[in-house]
Amino acid sequence: METFYFKKKYGQNFLKNPKILEKIAAIPCYQEDSLVMEVGPGGGALTKQLAKQVKQVVCYEIDHDLEDPLAIALQEFSNVKLFFEDFLKRDIVKDISSFHYQHLYFVSNVPYYITTPILFKLLESHLPFEEIVMLVQKEVGERFTALPGSKQYGALTVLLHYYFDIQKCFVVGRKEFVPMPHVDSLVVSFQRKKELLYLKDEKTFFELVHNSFRFKRKTLYNNLKEYDIKKLEPILKKYGFSFTTRAEQIPYEVFVAMANQL
Repeated sequence: METFYFKKKYGQNFLKNPKILEKIAAIPCYQEDSLVMEVGPGGGALTKQLAKQVKQVVCYEIDHDLEDPLAIALQEFSNVKLFFEDFLKRDIVKDISSFHYQHLYFVSNVPYYITTPILFKLLESHLPFEEIVMLVQKEVGERFTALPGSKQYGALTVLLHYYFDIQKCFVVGRKEFVPMPHVDSLVVSFQRKKELLYLKDEKTFFELVHNSFRFKRKTLYNNLKEYDIKKLEPILKKYGFSFTTRAEQIPYEVFVAMANQL
């Protein structure tokens, strides 16, 4: 990769330490007959580690200049399928419909600038990912794992905690990357919950959560004025909250109950 010109517009920061790559690839407890999805394979270093452990790997790389380097790096692996296209524009359900697998995982050093869109795409696909492992910007990873009452707790935190049990795995220092980014990174694991709380309508839940955090310094009353306050007030009271509370204090379970009430 010495002659490769890193492209800032694609958020290219390649992890160079093989021990860290091995550690990331080994986080999921893979079952037999597994398929792993990866976004932004870069030079293929993490892809190699994944291909050694699972039956199939499917990768998405937006940078066509990496076609030849990846072909060389992955030439010994016949179980890797590469799409040289924008992951966010692909129909990933269709892409993997021809694969035969029993267990699905996502493991990736994702480009920082599209971390959240990638997560939402995975969620909205309704594909049965058993675990999602991401190397993300440290500040973003702390937002994913935040608890109610903390400054990092937001709409995305609530939505993710509905679907997943989320854990911080380990910090990766900025010096482990080429080129070196301005911030440290964090490996985060999202394990799909075996049982989800009953939710009448996912769209209503998503909209309620986003509206509740619309102006973070304002109370629920100010953010949810267009909603039927009388319907929602008993739910908040039941859990020990009120409309004078800010959204960052409310656990995801309460948002689910509110959405069901609507």
